[in-house]
Amino acid sequence: MIRIYADSTNDLTPELWEKYNIRVIPLYVNMGDETYVDWQNITPDELYAWSDEHNTTPITAAFSVGDAENALREAVEKGEDVIFFGISTGLSASCSIFKMAAENLDYSDHVAVIDSRNLCTGIGLLILKAVDRIAAGETDLRALESYVNHFIPYVRTTSVIEELNYIHRGGRCSAATALIGGALKIKPKILVKDGGLGVAKKYRGKQTDVIRKYYEDLEPLLKNADPDNVFISHTGRLPQEIIDEIADRVRALHHFKNVYVTRAGSVVTIHCGPGTLGVFYVANDQEAGW
Repeated sequence: MIRIYADSTNDLTPELWEKYNIRVIPLYVNMGDETYVDWQNITPDELYAWSDEHNTTPITAAFSVGDAENALREAVEKGEDVIFFGISTGLSASCSIFKMAAENLDYSDHVAVIDSRNLCTGIGLLILKAVDRIAAGETDLRALESYVNHFIPYVRTTSVIEELNYIHRGGRCSAATALIGGALKIKPKILVKDGGLGVAKKYRGKQTDVIRKYYEDLEPLLKNADPDNVFISHTGRLPQEIIDEIADRVRALHHFKNVYVTRAGSVVTIHCGPGTLGVFYVANDQEAGW
């Protein structure tokens, strides 16, 4: 049997984690002298309130080797093979830590670690590829690892950021970019490529109008995407109407088997800030969508 493990930045819903028996290892959020656990005892709205009050961004931290060992022991005791999905190694150490835990437990031969080179539900898309493959009868861990790795260059993770001060305070863009963006009301389209973050395009205007333009630019690509799954993921503080509108427009394409609407967890939220929305999918063409 192959069991799926993932760090908490995959941002699938708790319902999907339970449905597919996914073992999630949470990252940490440090707010002043207090440490909280992603998805467990802190909410994104509480993070916003603290961040706004202190004019700084909480610090995120990977789980420890001990945390990973404790989680992995469940699989060791049952004799399960494990495929682990982690946030890009360019953004966090969770993949390296999980590998170390497997080595410490002398279980590396039964563990595959997937560096998603992604974040948020971009990781979730890869997890669902593994879910489907396992459901189809795959029992060879290395074959599953190879299958999932094939899709990594095809995952498209983009989003439009409303408040640049969050991404700036998290060290993801320069102070000059944040100041210019704020003054000109620029809303960047952030793209995850080769494991890192970049700016693909700059919009200007009200965030709801920007989100509509972002979706219009994206729609031709969605019509030619892998039809299995698509995610509309957001970080809160958006009118529910705009979230529903984008989800309805994606459904109206009649292209995807599953359209998921999710809210990002605390770790991703910290760096993107409120008002962020993205559409995540798997491209059929490795060059399309960049």
